Amino acid sequence: MTDATSGTVRTGRATNGPVELHYEAAGDPSDPALLMVSGLGSQCITFVDPLIERFVEAGFFTIRYDNRDVGLSSKFAEVRPDLGAVVAALKAGEEPPVPYLLSDMAADAAAVLDALEVEAAHVLGVSMGGMIVQTMAIERPERMLSLTSIMSTTGDRSVGRSTPEANALLMTPAGPSRDEAVERMILGARTYGSPDHIDEERLAEIAGAAYDRCFHPEGTARQLMAITASGDRTEKLRGVTVPALVIHGDQDNLIDVSGGVATADAIPGASLAVLEGMGHDLPPAYWDRLVDLVTEHAARAAGS
Repeated sequence: MTDATSGTVRTGRATNGPVELHYEAAGDPSDPALLMVSGLGSQCITFVDPLIERFVEAGFFTIRYDNRDVGLSSKFAEVRPDLGAVVAALKAGEEPPVPYLLSDMAADAAAVLDALEVEAAHVLGVSMGGMIVQTMAIERPERMLSLTSIMSTTGDRSVGRSTPEANALLMTPAGPSRDEAVERMILGARTYGSPDHIDEERLAEIAGAAYDRCFHPEGTARQLMAITASGDRTEKLRGVTVPALVIHGDQDNLIDVSGGVATADAIPGASLAVLEGMGHDLPPAYWDRLVDLVTEHAARAAGS
């Protein structure tokens, strides 16, 4: 990645207890920090370089990192994924057998800020990343200047539901080969992406880069266990005081727009932006709008 400000990128390792987290920072450290949190199974490079550069040009010191169990961060390979056991335990009122929860992943985000000596940041999360930053706002609000939750939901299972086709795809792991991983990403875009902005060549490049960097589907399964075991945040979100922006696409078939509406309704004073034609992805057609929304939100938060 080329830093639009200085031509360099700072990379490093943050630690949260035994967990190590790979991070990459770009821009001027004297600018307001923007911590960007990836979604289920996604590595930090999902926030592609040209998008990072746009945020740097908008005046942010950007920080992206690999969540635990994906990319170059620590894995929990000793724990066999078993979502069925988690669901059964919850139904029985028992402690679900998971190696970590969204609270632990929110602590990871704070650890990344610690490693870069950032006291507080604007924090943006996509999909599962939105769930992580919501949890961070509940548990660690002092580390946040603002919250942006994108294509996410509250944990209330009555909202933000997937279509049957999207849910079936989510629950079916990709095959082990590079070609199968690429095909899976393209199929995902066709199933729940922005229907008018599917660029298969671009998607194949992104999927291939992710496969070459780290292919670890078991980590995705354990992250899904963490989401399931963490439950509904709605009531706790009602006490959030961090300035909040919620962004969602009206064509999202993986997390229906009702999840974004419920998130904005739960957080006092939250703003909601529903983007026409956007699905469960961030194609370049929406980058200008996204950067503008986040930049304006950060400015409002700074002035509040």
